[in-house]
Amino acid sequence: MSLTSSNDNDDKNNDKSDIYGQKQALRKEIRAKVKSMTSDEINSQSQLVWDRVVALPSYQEAKTIGLFLSMPKNEIQTNSIVQHAIQQGKLVHVPEVGANFEQADMELIQCPTSNPTFFEDWPTNKWNIPEPPLDYKRIPARPGDLDLLIVPGLAFDREGGRLGQGKGYYDRFIARMRHNEEEEKEEGISYDKPTLVAVCMEPQLLDPDRRIPTTELDYRMEMIVTPQETIHVSTTDSSTTASTAGKGDGDDDA
Repeated sequence: MSLTSSNDNDDKNNDKSDIYGQKQALRKEIRAKVKSMTSDEINSQSQLVWDRVVALPSYQEAKTIGLFLSMPKNEIQTNSIVQHAIQQGKLVHVPEVGANFEQADMELIQCPTSNPTFFEDWPTNKWNIPEPPLDYKRIPARPGDLDLLIVPGLAFDREGGRLGQGKGYYDRFIARMRHNEEEEKEEGISYDKPTLVAVCMEPQLLDPDRRIPTTELDYRMEMIVTPQETIHVSTTDSSTTASTAGKGDGDDDA
């Protein structure tokens, strides 16, 4: 009996190790492609993506949105969409990781509503991404608050698979937003929001015959917006994550 259990655990560990290796190899491949893009290409593709995002009914109808503040290079640029959302009267939240980067925990903090370029005055973290200053009054998003979450990533496939940067921030955050254990201690309360909309540049979308290696802790996106198309993913299995996924260590994705 114990031998069978041990073998099962070994198989699971081997499978997880294999997926980890596949993810690392794919990260290396996609990072090289993105790094080869010029600033003009990144800016142009970024704007094409945001033109598509603002046309989405889910964006237009959303009152509260989770966005992200981009790194200065090698990533889709978000300044214009953050400004647009605030100017449209939407309540915008952006990530804060804080000092402990290895904790793999992230909050989305409500942004100032009166200053669309607030991020220009914020200090930056180790990735040169703006985060709230120490004296900023933090109002974090709670389960059920966000109507729409714009999700970054390193790579995506057409089935909604997502490859993060490697820390687990977004999968853990989504799990917390969709399952509130504080309101009902025994079973928790599940939410069907936020709607998960991924955004990426052309080199970050895998060819149709390729898939992102995933585990049970990886959330699938409901839409993927690229410079050329908007991909609507089947909602019959939009997530492979159980409601308790935020509790575990997970893999190393972000």
